[in-house]
Parts: sequence; structure tokens; C-alpha cells
Amino acid sequence: MHRHHSRRNVLPPHFAEPEASPVAVWPALSQARCGVQCCLIQGKIPRSAFRRHKVIPNLVYYAAACQTDFPAPTSRAEIAERTARMCQLVEQTVIGYEPFFDVRLLVFPEFAHAVPIYDTAEKLMERLAVELPNEHTERYARLAKKLGCYIQTGTFLERDDRYPGAVFNTTLLIGPAGVLARYRKVNTWIPWEVHTSPHDLPDYTEDLFPVVDTELGRLGVAICYDWLFPETIRELAFRGAEVLLRVSAYMDPWGTQEPMNWWTLINRTRALENTAYVVAANQGAAMSNYPPFSWPGGSMVVDPDGRLLAQADPGPGEQVVVAPIDITRLREERERRRGHDMRAHLRTGAHSYMGQDYLSPAGSAVSNKSELEQRIAAAKQLLPGKTTEP
Repeated sequence: MHRHHSRRNVLPPHFAEPEASPVAVWPALSQARCGVQCCLIQGKIPRSAFRRHKVIPNLVYYAAACQTDFPAPTSRAEIAERTARMCQLVEQTVIGYEPFFDVRLLVFPEFAHAVPIYDTAEKLMERLAVELPNEHTERYARLAKKLGCYIQTGTFLERDDRYPGAVFNTTLLIGPAGVLARYRKVNTWIPWEVHTSPHDLPDYTEDLFPVVDTELGRLGVAICYDWLFPETIRELAFRGAEVLLRVSAYMDPWGTQEPMNWWTLINRTRALENTAYVVAANQGAAMSNYPPFSWPGGSMVVDPDGRLLAQADPGPGEQVVVAPIDITRLREERERRRGHDMRAHLRTGAHSYMGQDYLSPAGSAVSNKSELEQRIAAAKQLLPGKTTEP
């Protein structure tokens, strides 16, 4: 079911009438939109060219946070069916909204292709892990080229012969030119996820936190539990990310419901502390599909001041929400602001805790929950105020 701005939210400032006051933080875009509309109507910009994105007046476009509800696959043979449905969601969203605006960026949830339902990396490798890119990512690439859009895929369980025994939790950014970036989850949800973090491998030389400069702005992504570490998202921001993408499977009770609602709290906080947009796609699987947890959805788009621009109503189910991303205005705000610019105001030298390693790298591929428990216990001994002995 496609959803626009939740009825629980007021319209974002993008849609408000222009105010006389010059201090409005996010002024209306009506004048720019009118200019674009007039050009389209008068034939100065062919609509096909606008949809294929050869022209982006003022670099304003729409992003979609897409959530899915699939049964957990037991083998990699079931991935194709899920890929086909997500390709349908991309096409339906882009074409459905085309009379109103151009949806250029679409983000999908963690575990959209496969869920780590087995308790060891060996079993995941045998039954669910795939190499990337593959025939599934090629389908996304063809669709992105056809529609002129960018797709941040739901995650795959990935194997790579360069790192024997390792199963990564991986998302790809795919655009009209093909695969643009690969991100492997750094902060795995331990002790339950028996995935390998790239940080675990001493011979890992690829970029841990890629930020891609695209026609839609500079895009950076992190996966689910990554977002509970401010340092991880700040790393993306200090690499220049303007739109932060969250590919997530956030379960109850930490999901969208009060009194916890970590989902909304974290997304809004990361947006405002980094002066960046957040497009966050959460897993919307029913408990019967992805036991032992329920997955509350609530996918959202947040502006750089932490305002909710769109949010799916809490609860499982397939939903898509869309909202505008104004990169031109973001860049103006980042350049203009002297107050509340937490990137420029960061006193790096005042924070000594980053000089200490806590969770040490595994040194090799992660294989089971027991070894993760041991590493967590060792890390806890390094924390100040500990009350237990090793």
C-alpha cells in the first residue's frame, strides 16, 4: 500500500505558503516548482528528459522508504521471488507518483532478500549466502537504468571468496550506471547475528564507509544496529554525506511504539546532529514471517532539522512513504549556519574515549554465537565502573 505523508504529521515546511519572515529555516519551494511546471507545460523541458533526469532544477527530488513483508526464506532459491516483488514496488512507486513529482531514490529494509535464520555462519553459507553482484542485482540495475532512479537494496547475506568463511550483511547502491557502492554492516547485532563485520578481518582493505557522489547528492548508508553508534553515522557525515540511508530491521519493543520508540528517536537525532536528510526503511514483516520478533515498520523520511516529513503508520505490512529531498537548500543551510552546526563545532580533542578499543576485531571470520559472547565479555571488562572480575 502506497502512503504519502502520514495524517498524524503536519505538512512539512516545503509545502507551506511562503512567509514574509526571512528567517524561515526551510522556505517553501513553490516558486521553483512553478518555474519547472511552466517549462514542462510550455515544452521547454521535455517531460521524458525530466523523468530521465537530464535536468534537475534546484536539485529537488523525492525519496521513497519502502518496507516489505515476506516469509523468511529457507534457501537461496527463494530470493528471486522477493527480488521480483521489490522490482514491482520500484516501478509502481516511480510510475504512480510521476504525475505529481519524480521519485528518484528508493530504499529497502534489512533482510529483504534473506534472514539469518540459522545459528552458524556455516549453515548460512550453505543455504542462503550469495555472491554479489548477481542476477538479482542485475534486475535492479536494468530497472534503475530504465527509470533513471537509484535503489538502495535490501540486504543480502553475502559470501566472498576473498574472505573465506565470512558471511556479510550487505546492501548495494544501484543507479542507472549499475552498482555504485557496496556496504557491509560494520556493527553487527551481536550476539545474535553470526555475520562477519569487515572490522573483524585484518586483511580487509575495502572502504568501510563508502559515500557516493551522485546527481542526487552525496549518499551514505548504514544498516540497522549501526545507527545506535553515533560515531558510525558521524563518519558518513564527515565524509560528506548529505542523505543518510538506513536499511533496517528494527523489532519490537525498540521499534515505533511508545514508550520506547528508539526507531523514531534515533532517526531524528542522527538527522539533526549531522544536518542531513535521513531516509529510513524498516522491516514490516509479521511475526509469523520473521520469528521470534515482530517488526513494526514505521519507515520514514526526516529533514536536516529532525522533522518527520513522512512516516508509515506503525505495524507490519508492505508500505511505501515518499517525501521531498532538497539538496540545494541543504547545502545553503550548511554553508549559512553558524549556530547549531554540530559538525563544525566538534571538539575532537576533548573526547578521549575513542582512543580505547573496546570490542576487539575477531581476527578472522565469525562462525558462532559462543565466540561472540566471549568477545563481548572481554569488552565489558574494559568499561569504567565494572563490577565483575574476568
